[in-house]
Amino acid sequence: MLNAEQIRAANAELRNQSPIEIVRWAISKAGGRAIASTNFRPYEAAILHVVTRVQADIPVLWVDHGYNKPATYLHAEALRKQLGLNIKPFLPRMTPAHRDAVHGPIPTTEQEAQLKEFSAVMKLEPFQRGMRELAPTVWITALRKVQNPNRAELDIISPDGNFGSLKVSPFFHWTDAQLDAYLAEHGLPNEWDYFDPAKADEKRECGLHAAWGGKALAK
Repeated sequence: MLNAEQIRAANAELRNQSPIEIVRWAISKAGGRAIASTNFRPYEAAILHVVTRVQADIPVLWVDHGYNKPATYLHAEALRKQLGLNIKPFLPRMTPAHRDAVHGPIPTTEQEAQLKEFSAVMKLEPFQRGMRELAPTVWITALRKVQNPNRAELDIISPDGNFGSLKVSPFFHWTDAQLDAYLAEHGLPNEWDYFDPAKADEKRECGLHAAWGGKALAK
């Protein structure tokens, strides 16, 4: 992994590069061990399109927690076929039906401790399992600065303390309008029915990109 000074230099170098140039840089640094991740939320088609343009068979880690809406599953299948995605699915060790029967409904935003427990079991643990199995040196994500306040503190290149890889976000500085244009230009679908039960609202982190996620996994 790059040190802090190398990361600062890389971010300065890549700040005005296109997403595909950033992905090429990332894959060149990965030693054959780059992956992408997705949850098939809005605009994820863009990151999946750009990574497969550079490396068609790049592993795509998907944690299917089982709470996705039908539209999201249909969107995932459509993108898998359109882009030839090499999806690597990882599922929780407990099914949604089992989890709900034992613990009750998905926690709300007022139940922070329960939400973190939910995220640890249904999202973070299978994601950790996937990262251990795929063992990437570079993890390419769809993180963007505008998504929530926590992510505004990150950058195109960020060290990842939870899973031990270099995190690369090629669209980090892009707006929704830019992504709308990208999807239209490349004939890519979008998905607006997506809901992440581990977040409960868009301003909250599910733990994948926050320090508390690493602590939850350690438990």
